[in-house]
Amino acid sequence: MKFFVDTAEIDAIAELNDTGMVDGVTTNPSLILKSGRDILEVTKEICDLVDGPVSAEVVATDADDMIAEGRKLAEIAENIAVKLPLTWDGLKACKTLTGEGKMVNVTLCFSANQALLAAKAGASFISPFIGRLDDMSIDGLELIEDIRTIYDNYEFTTEILAASIRSVNHVQDCAKIGADVMTAPPDVIKKLAGHPLTDKGLDQFLKDAAKADIKIV
Repeated sequence: MKFFVDTAEIDAIAELNDTGMVDGVTTNPSLILKSGRDILEVTKEICDLVDGPVSAEVVATDADDMIAEGRKLAEIAENIAVKLPLTWDGLKACKTLTGEGKMVNVTLCFSANQALLAAKAGASFISPFIGRLDDMSIDGLELIEDIRTIYDNYEFTTEILAASIRSVNHVQDCAKIGADVMTAPPDVIKKLAGHPLTDKGLDQFLKDAAKADIKIV
């Protein structure tokens, strides 16, 4: 499963990228706002740092304007994935932009039917939002399962990008289901390495090493 990091903070991306844990980045206007920087400037910097897809979201709501904004964003770098909302206008824009050879991430997906439409429109990625469904007492992981089944049934090449990841359990469950990609904030990705037994074992190793006066260098 590919790991995308969901942030616009350059330092956080760079730290994870150095460990080989970043296959791409997802951003949106809210994340850019938190960074306090110009959207085009920070997106370009992220694209220069990361080899994989960098999702940059349009702010228009009608198809023609989405297409114009998508083309502008795609000029930033070759690894830009234009992020479009899952609306009829978004699907129209998706069809046009993917027809021009641009990567498109269709976002704000909350049903398998929506995911089917996005695949038919040629989306490179579909972003179902797990956490937001869970907030409504709807199992977001069931949506990932349904999309996986539909895409496999018809051999769609659209990649399932599990979004709105809130916990390490979300990551594990998405990997078991077969999501192609997951995107999560840096802190969630870092927590994947944690386990109390690892901490306990390391503490004991260090105590034993100190008693034995073991020195490697």
